[in-house]
Amino acid sequence: MKQRKQVIDNVLDLIGNTPLIRLNKITSNLEGEYLAKVEAFNPGHSTKDRIALYIIEEAERRGILNPGDTIIETTSGNTGFSVAMVSVIKGYECILAVSSKSSSDKIDMLKAMGAKVYVCPAHVSADDPRSYYQVAKRLHEEIKGSVYINQYFNELNIEAHYRTTGREIWEQSGGEITHLVACSGTGGTISGTAKYLKEKNPDIKIIGVDAYGSVLKKYHETKEFDANEIYPYRIEGLGKNLIPTATDFDVIDHFVKVNDEESAHTAREIAKREGLFVGYTSGAAMQAIKQLNAEGTFGPNDKIVVIFPDHGSRYMSKVYSDDWMAEQGFFDSKNEITLKTVQYID
Repeated sequence: MKQRKQVIDNVLDLIGNTPLIRLNKITSNLEGEYLAKVEAFNPGHSTKDRIALYIIEEAERRGILNPGDTIIETTSGNTGFSVAMVSVIKGYECILAVSSKSSSDKIDMLKAMGAKVYVCPAHVSADDPRSYYQVAKRLHEEIKGSVYINQYFNELNIEAHYRTTGREIWEQSGGEITHLVACSGTGGTISGTAKYLKEKNPDIKIIGVDAYGSVLKKYHETKEFDANEIYPYRIEGLGKNLIPTATDFDVIDHFVKVNDEESAHTAREIAKREGLFVGYTSGAAMQAIKQLNAEGTFGPNDKIVVIFPDHGSRYMSKVYSDDWMAEQGFFDSKNEITLKTVQYID
């Protein structure tokens, strides 16, 4: 593991080498030892910093990306922020096609980083001309000197995590990891990390987290794309309505699906019990662990690493908003509105 310099040249030098943090309270009644790879410690507050830097620098090295060019990408928010951050440092223009499912916090952050943002409807098919996939493709065709990152179909997405995340987890866990639990969206994080870990120890179990409303779990099990699996859901950056080639399904042992409501409450629980302010997909990953425990997946000697992909600040208008949670019908007698704990003094 490389040593940090006392003074860094720019924020890009801070990407990677995120900490592996033991989870103590939220896992107290669960079998096994749990370690969280907390990607919010990247300067862009998400795991997507890794792929943004790696893909852009590879494009530079290959002569695909040149000074004055424009970088275009599709994103649910996190990749866009990372691409915008790298673009600021390297001097590129940045255009982002964003899903309307992305929180307003994410969209405001992208604008703050100087990106031009196109907000596209979330609940249309991938081949619909209004989808963020098609909008990004059209912009790439129209803008001379543009490069389309295309994270869903870019094998460098996998390679970035093979070279960094997988190695870090292996070294930080002392090679004792028995299971990896990670959300699957583009699939780059879980695929690249799994590839590295499986090379070190093929007995390590790789468990992907998918969303109800997504096609990934069934495709993994049947190798068939089933459009009937698709319906709207709220979790950002998890699951897909298409099959990304950046997902290597062969290195994933099993998928588990989680729902919007339980994932939202679990994200809030992580903050309250572990002091880690993490995002919606982190709640989904932890919710998957709870469900896997209920199924007897883990034993007392297992060491489970879970990837927490991003920071809670990206979801202030969603899972950390009592109003939003109430609007979704996510509060009941078991999960009371936290606003009741706030007292206003005139």
